[in-house]
Amino acid sequence: MPSMTVLPFSVQVPPRRPALRHAATLWLLAAPLLLVAGEAQAQDKPVYRCPGNLYTDALSPKEAQSRGCKTLDGAPITVIQGPSSQRTQGGQSERAAGSGAGATAPKVTSDEQRARDADRRRILEAELRKEEEALAALQKEFNNGEPERRGDERNYQKYMDRVSAMRDAVTRKEADVAALRRELAALGSAR
Repeated sequence: MPSMTVLPFSVQVPPRRPALRHAATLWLLAAPLLLVAGEAQAQDKPVYRCPGNLYTDALSPKEAQSRGCKTLDGAPITVIQGPSSQRTQGGQSERAAGSGAGATAPKVTSDEQRARDADRRRILEAELRKEEEALAALQKEFNNGEPERRGDERNYQKYMDRVSAMRDAVTRKEADVAALRRELAALGSAR
């Protein structure tokens, strides 16, 4: 045990060993990471690429060799689920039954389509009015880049930050209004 320093009021304090404390701290921080990394390595199974673009980790090495599968090393594999092939009454899949995506879509009568278009136009016009009102309010508050200073903006930089944020908001709102107008124009009822 290292020598102890004796103080006049009889409290003994061991000498400091910063290198040892630093190493102990590093070990305490690194230990959980090492455990997690060890578990991840222990759970890794080899992934095999089999003929027909089949990827699996459920095969033993003998089965993989007999099927002509090769081991993949290094690159992670992402699996994306394809659409389920639902069967029709005739036993054929829906893709085989029709000649495309439009073949399986339900038919809409012209009256229904006109009603849908009218609803869409009405909704877009209402949204355009709302966005134009919001833009007008923002532009009034923005006051051409010189809005009223608030009491909490004694610092000029705070004021400039608010002006910049307001300018960005006005620009976004103008873009929203322009997009709504373009969409309405595409429907044939430009304002």
